[in-house]
Amino acid sequence: MKKSLALILAIVMVLCLGLTACNGNGGNVAKEMTICVGPYPDTIDPALNSAVDGATYIIHAFAGLTGYQQDADGKLNIVADCAKEIPEAVALDNGMVSYTYELKDGLKWSDGTDVTMKDFVYSWNRVADPNTGADYGYMFDAIARKDDGTLDIEASEDGKTLTVHLVAPCAYFLDLAAFPAYLPVPQAQVEAASGWETNPGAWCSEAGFVTNGAYTVDQWKHEESMVFKKNDNYHKADQVKVSELDFMLSADDTAIFAAYNAGDLDFADTVPTNEIASLKENPEFHVIDNLGTYYVAFNVNSPIFKDKTMEQAIAMRKAFAILIDRDYIVENVGQTDQKVANSFIPEGMADGNGGVFKANDDAYTFPLKDEVGYYPESYQPNAVDYAISLLEEAGYKFTDDGMLSDETPISLTYLTNDGSGHIAVAEVMQQDLAEVGIDLKIDTREWNVFLDERKAGNFDFAREGWLADFNDPINMLEMWTTDSGNNDCQFGR
Repeated sequence: MKKSLALILAIVMVLCLGLTACNGNGGNVAKEMTICVGPYPDTIDPALNSAVDGATYIIHAFAGLTGYQQDADGKLNIVADCAKEIPEAVALDNGMVSYTYELKDGLKWSDGTDVTMKDFVYSWNRVADPNTGADYGYMFDAIARKDDGTLDIEASEDGKTLTVHLVAPCAYFLDLAAFPAYLPVPQAQVEAASGWETNPGAWCSEAGFVTNGAYTVDQWKHEESMVFKKNDNYHKADQVKVSELDFMLSADDTAIFAAYNAGDLDFADTVPTNEIASLKENPEFHVIDNLGTYYVAFNVNSPIFKDKTMEQAIAMRKAFAILIDRDYIVENVGQTDQKVANSFIPEGMADGNGGVFKANDDAYTFPLKDEVGYYPESYQPNAVDYAISLLEEAGYKFTDDGMLSDETPISLTYLTNDGSGHIAVAEVMQQDLAEVGIDLKIDTREWNVFLDERKAGNFDFAREGWLADFNDPINMLEMWTTDSGNNDCQFGR
């Protein structure tokens, strides 16, 4: 088997994530693959995960009504998985829309018990229930609710069909049904775990839990490795070509790269920043596009905004955005032709009407650079001066040489996780902000600690990244509602 080394683009925008490997054995089926796609996952419960690495494990272990399949042109299309076919939307007289899914015959959980549509009813309601604490609970807002607050979804008595009522037409609902949060979990095992009411993910925190996807988790050495083995009860088991996936769990890209070079890994999705230039001509090195945005975020409740008006806080954030040299980061840290983001919605994202959002100027009048908060072209040679003027609007004083006065200092901490690329970005920003006297300290944490601290709002300024869960602009916006589990910026809280 040929080894494959991929760098997942992470500085601004791109087009689609995939875990792939090249088979160089003349068509022979590989017995196993050794892979690294990230550190120890916070969870691999479909209801509770909101991390890319966790989603990778989840989609190997669980199967939903629908899924994605890549065509010959590289485009990902929605296809039926546990469902027999993709259903058509039915418009109802009350303005609502319904879909009816029919389950394939003979579907089994890995323990041999039947998979039914009642499993989907339970699982979807579990995510939507606020008591579960799912970050993605808002992903079920497209579905209508019954009087008791549960989702307006019904499984037939025999468990063969599922009818879903939406509150209104939803262009991306078929994509939602393929997303990890919509994958089923086995109620009996979930609720057999000790303390499941207060720790809903306890049931799948060790190897051996029941799945319905291509693999089961056979071994799990926490913070070290996981072994996924082919699930013989998977309904497409004859199409699973790799019988075992051995995952190295690590966020240390230097250690990952060393393991790859030593022949201990067949696939790694990251490399140290200082190795990128020398790898560009290596046929084993691939740059894989993603539809997403790498960004940094302020905690709106940070003490640095204390006693500031809304307008002053906006001016401060805008000044920081101007001072950070995105072009330098792309060229010298990213090094693989990433594109500078001038909006949170990435290039290439669909508009819900068969077009591309950013290309559809007539309908959406996509804003020019000076309208989205960076700086007018007239200020471009003097961006620092523009940033200073904004900070002055926020009440800060500057000396004649353009440095913050000791009377009004700015000191804050930047929270990031391990990884040479993330740290390099932080160091560039640290230098950029120091040009006007802003003191930025870098706080580097292990992956799971980083996630917990960021989610809890224990930061001033933090590394963020959002890969689209489905191809519609709403996915880049709905995460910012007050009660969203992904509202790291603490908007409205």
